[in-house]
Amino acid sequence: MLLTRFFLPVLKENPKEAEIISHIYMLRAGMIQQSASGIYSWLPLGKIILEKVTDICRQEMIKAGANEILMPTLQPAEIWKESGRYEDYGKEMLRINDRNNRDLLYGPTNEELVTEIFRTHVKSYKELPLNLFHIQWKFRDEVRPRFGVMRGREFLMKDAYSFDMNYNSSIKSYNIMFIAYMQLFKKMGLKAIPMRAETGPIGGDLSHEFIIIAETGESEVFVERELLNYESSVTKINYNEDLQEEVNRFTSFYAATKEKHEESNFHNEDNILIKTRGIEVGHIFHFGQKYSLPMRATISDKEGNKIPVFMGSYGVGLSRLVGAIIEANHDHKGIIWPKEITPWDYNIINLKSGDNDCDNICLNLYNLMKANGLEVLYDDTDERTGAKLARADLIGLPYQIIIGPKGIKDQLYDLKSRKSGDISRLSYNELINFVQTNK
Repeated sequence: MLLTRFFLPVLKENPKEAEIISHIYMLRAGMIQQSASGIYSWLPLGKIILEKVTDICRQEMIKAGANEILMPTLQPAEIWKESGRYEDYGKEMLRINDRNNRDLLYGPTNEELVTEIFRTHVKSYKELPLNLFHIQWKFRDEVRPRFGVMRGREFLMKDAYSFDMNYNSSIKSYNIMFIAYMQLFKKMGLKAIPMRAETGPIGGDLSHEFIIIAETGESEVFVERELLNYESSVTKINYNEDLQEEVNRFTSFYAATKEKHEESNFHNEDNILIKTRGIEVGHIFHFGQKYSLPMRATISDKEGNKIPVFMGSYGVGLSRLVGAIIEANHDHKGIIWPKEITPWDYNIINLKSGDNDCDNICLNLYNLMKANGLEVLYDDTDERTGAKLARADLIGLPYQIIIGPKGIKDQLYDLKSRKSGDISRLSYNELINFVQTNK
């Protein structure tokens, strides 16, 4: 992508309304623009990152056996009244009347609607287990939206919903999603810690939040120190196997949100309990027959008896994840994108656009890298050197290739690692060899 053809409205100064790093850098890097309180437009750079995060999540859900659907943003109020949640949900729910005075709501979550889909089409135990997921925008009328996309009113979520004929099968489905979450966060370059959590308005008897440890996190959490450095030895997951043992590897440690923390439950004398803060990026729930009973979502068992199905729901805040990734990957100069979700692999910076030698070598390199399947941003603007280098650090691509008249004269070009800050001076052939072997 040529920067002269890319819409990237960066800001030089920190916005006054931004309180935390992710909000500051997303505004400064031209990723988002506020439309209303807690509601944002996603500009090209932000949209690219959001799509990368979404694709990783979608791919892991499909690997785990889930089927993608798409439910609407607006839902009929009747099904919420049927489940008993319409009046209980509170002022976060945006309630709407259409021209015929029918009660609608802007979906804050989708348990009722997916249960309606299930009960319409699934009648037999032979069609289970089943997992349906969708990726859709949601709205919750937060009393105090803050921290940019980290606590907005409109947000993009992946929701999955499992349906099983009995409790034991539903726990297996819960475990599949538990491990799928560990996998998808890992593939985004994140270390997420599963913690026992309250079920809140979703309900149920079993719940885990997936937390990224960060000083700016809004959640107070308690975690065994050993878990902070723990990595599962399993790299390839077979979702057709019983994953209870793998789940146990994580849940055997003590980790809980503030609401579920009980000091008396921590008995490990050989380890230390850490009180810290974190960012919730995912939440899973096992709620059994909470919705299937009042909504009469039943299946016929082997004997022909009608049984309310056992259900679970599994959410990932995709737009929130973008902010969480920045909170976990930045320095005082800007964002440092993990290679797993970077918008481009390399940032070619032409220090003297308009100079024939600089233009030719930059363009030749740009075309060669694109032909080799690399994603490249080429800064071909005619701005001053300081502005170009500052912008490159702000948007945080893994590598910067810096080419100017001095480098051309010496036939050595700067390759800078954004994460470490190290700069290597390479010949053209060495540079080509590096990019071809670091795809």
